Amino acid sequence: MTDSSITQDQSISKSGSDSSFMGHPRGLIILFFTEMWERFSYYGMRGLLILYLTQHFLFSDERSTIMYGAYTALVYVMTIIGGTLADRYLGSRKAVTFGAILLVLGHCGMAFEGNGSRQIMTYEGEEYQLTLNGRGGDADQIIISDMGESLISFSEGATNLLIANPVVVGLPGSIPTNSYSLHVETEAFYLNILYLSLALIIAGVGFLKANISTIVGSLYGFGDARRDSGFTIFYMGINLGAFLSSILCGYLGITYGWKYGFGLAGIGMLFGLLIFLIYQDWLEGKAEPPSMEKLKEKVLGPINVEQMCYLTGLGIIIISLLLVMNAHLVDESYVGLLGIIIFVLLITYAFVRCEGVERDRMFAGIYFILAQIPFWALFEQAGSSLNLFTDRLVDRTMFGWSVPAPVFQSLNAMFIVLFAPILAWLWISLAKRNLNPSTPVKFAMGVFLAGLGFLSLVAGMRASGDDGMTAVYFIFLIYWVHTMGELMVSPVGLSAVTKLAPPKAVGMTMGAWFLYSGLSNYLAGVIASTTGAETIGGQLSDTAAAKATYAEVYLQVGYIAMAIAIVMLIISPVIKRMMHSA
Repeated sequence: MTDSSITQDQSISKSGSDSSFMGHPRGLIILFFTEMWERFSYYGMRGLLILYLTQHFLFSDERSTIMYGAYTALVYVMTIIGGTLADRYLGSRKAVTFGAILLVLGHCGMAFEGNGSRQIMTYEGEEYQLTLNGRGGDADQIIISDMGESLISFSEGATNLLIANPVVVGLPGSIPTNSYSLHVETEAFYLNILYLSLALIIAGVGFLKANISTIVGSLYGFGDARRDSGFTIFYMGINLGAFLSSILCGYLGITYGWKYGFGLAGIGMLFGLLIFLIYQDWLEGKAEPPSMEKLKEKVLGPINVEQMCYLTGLGIIIISLLLVMNAHLVDESYVGLLGIIIFVLLITYAFVRCEGVERDRMFAGIYFILAQIPFWALFEQAGSSLNLFTDRLVDRTMFGWSVPAPVFQSLNAMFIVLFAPILAWLWISLAKRNLNPSTPVKFAMGVFLAGLGFLSLVAGMRASGDDGMTAVYFIFLIYWVHTMGELMVSPVGLSAVTKLAPPKAVGMTMGAWFLYSGLSNYLAGVIASTTGAETIGGQLSDTAAAKATYAEVYLQVGYIAMAIAIVMLIISPVIKRMMHSA
């Protein structure tokens, strides 16, 4: 999901006369580059995270994917708090500055990796270290003893550990897997730095993400014809940052070391912060606090409202830290319960506070808020299970170069840049012929494509045999199919929700959109955890078994998504009527 949080602020402001940037206010330049570097840092770190967890800290696939899902879920959920504080007290400019500072600290913290965890094999009373001689799917597994080190592999079905030069390490050439035990030794200090860094990033995105989009809207007066074009330019900055970071951070992290990839992401965010601080006057006073007097009021002893907002950010960090640390212990039913509670509140609001056409539209908005869940739950496999699959089970060699798995995440941003204008032209062209699909139909098509993408990947897996490597062009295919689906869900859904929500409840409704986006990301982590495979030393021990598991899970979720899409298509006329031409 390159971005799903661009909202067009509807506040009334004077139309800007400054058109020094492609016919737009020059403040758009600052926001373009600030957000570009923020997305550079976020997606650069995101591309490496799941591999970092499984190979550096030697977390199991299940724990890593659940933790990844919790992290990405919290990123979206916390934008609700950051957006609310900015609207009522801080103003968007202060909120973005605070968020950017937290992001710099978080991304820089990720560069402190330590020596990583050690997987220890105990065999006949002696201990041996199992590790990798690099990072990514091309790294070899090795066994280390006091006598030396040697390459290892596993027999078919992972029934035996095979040692290339057993004499070098003082072991037999083949050891049954049931004759040794394994345990992991972790550097607690650096693991805690990881948790804290992720919590800082969650809080930082919470304060920055929605609010910088609000500032873009504030540059244009109500009804300013340049508004849509301005958001399009801003959207290009987002995708440019995501595209470059997936390539550069992914390459550096896998080829030279985790700290270099994460460090580059941190440097990118620092550039974004400096640009925003140095050129704030270009915003011409936009996005200031609603009331400076209110901001300075005392609320708790010597603590004023502004300081309390920042302390709330500290609270977000603490809560996020605890949730990320214990994500694998959180009962999934609690997350589902939260979703049910919010749903009941939305339905209650529609019945109690709305009537007539407004109520129908509110119900339609609630439908779109919920209908996004199956799409993002599948789409967000890109950073977790699909990233691991690409790393371990895909022939990534292109033009003689074994491309690091995180680099392929740049495909989403690239396809958006290439196909978004084509799709925009297509909708206009079809509309002229009264053939443009309705919003509910487009949504159904997007969910259908999410499932179809995984079915296409499973077809590629089967074409390569039980234990062969999947051809790389199937990775291009699934990213393209999913990106086309995204273009039918994300911009369409955001536009629909902002139009369908009652004017007095737009903020609440958009908050619900982000909340369910977060819950979708958590569900994505749960789905990814079911693809978990047995690893030793951070690499697969049984390729055929792992491939079979991926195929089974991807086939199942693909069919389920397509079935949901068919149901959505059937009820789309009902939803369209409830929209009342909005």
